[in-house]
Amino acid sequence: MKGNKKMKGNKKLLQAGERAVKQALKIKKGENFLLVTDKQKMEIAEALAYWAKEVGAETTTYLMTETLRPIVKPTKIFEEMIKKADVTVYMLDSRIEEKPFRGFMVQMGSTYGRICMMPGITIDMMERLVNIDFMEMSIFTQKVVDFLKDSEHIVVENPNGTQIEFSVKGRKWEIDNGDISSKGKHGNLPAGECYTAPVESTFNGKIVISLIDDKLGYGEMEFKNGKLINYKGKGIEEIVKTIGSDESGLIIGEFGIGTNKNAKICPNMLEAEKAFGTVHFAIGDSYGLGKNKSKFHFDALVEKVTVKSERKYLIKNGKFLI
Repeated sequence: MKGNKKMKGNKKLLQAGERAVKQALKIKKGENFLLVTDKQKMEIAEALAYWAKEVGAETTTYLMTETLRPIVKPTKIFEEMIKKADVTVYMLDSRIEEKPFRGFMVQMGSTYGRICMMPGITIDMMERLVNIDFMEMSIFTQKVVDFLKDSEHIVVENPNGTQIEFSVKGRKWEIDNGDISSKGKHGNLPAGECYTAPVESTFNGKIVISLIDDKLGYGEMEFKNGKLINYKGKGIEEIVKTIGSDESGLIIGEFGIGTNKNAKICPNMLEAEKAFGTVHFAIGDSYGLGKNKSKFHFDALVEKVTVKSERKYLIKNGKFLI
């Protein structure tokens, strides 16, 4: 494998960068590649930029300085840049104040090209979770979707007190398997989940979480007809404060299941939500899969789950049964 002198010191990262560029994004010669990064992620950015150059893409790097953060809306020049990009990668440090900007990135990046969201990505995550067999993970993730697709009655429970029921009938599922190769696509690296939007009016009960948007700690969220009506926990309180008076941010927007065998439960939601046998729910925007539109989208992780659909078990105590 080729590599310049600076990159040769970290062969695993360079290998992960090659997989991201060639297998996930499938960047082609002549494409415009927009790489949005900060100083903390510069070594990862260099690995991606190296391989983008190798395949013949034209790369533009947008460095977000600390003096401009938190960024909540784009500049006019940045808007023009993302409109002209065939491929966009976002890899800023994850901050809750910047959720509206991230929402803008997803919308614009997938409208004008394709976009990979990597908030909070680390070198360790690149080496462990991007250097994987994408095909094996994709096949298993499809099995999970096939099991739950069009279910009218899903129940999720865990020993901490989670008891939530909902339908996904008529809702489209997305598979985040690392394939971000065609226009209109958006996904994560690391990959490894399937997700949809619950039918809002059917979503009732309580979820007990261990993580919400990179905020560790126990928390409870109670829903009635798809809306968050009660909550407790420091992380959730901070999220609700950020949402403020925008009630669209309190509506259920996502149900997801982690399918990456190498992912661990950790303070970084980008990795934690991919952990094998976990589920996550998000309040806010449904990414077009449901009825709710919002500038916010906050994921909450539920572990040690039992998931059943029409009395058939998909997961029991955190372990897949398929």
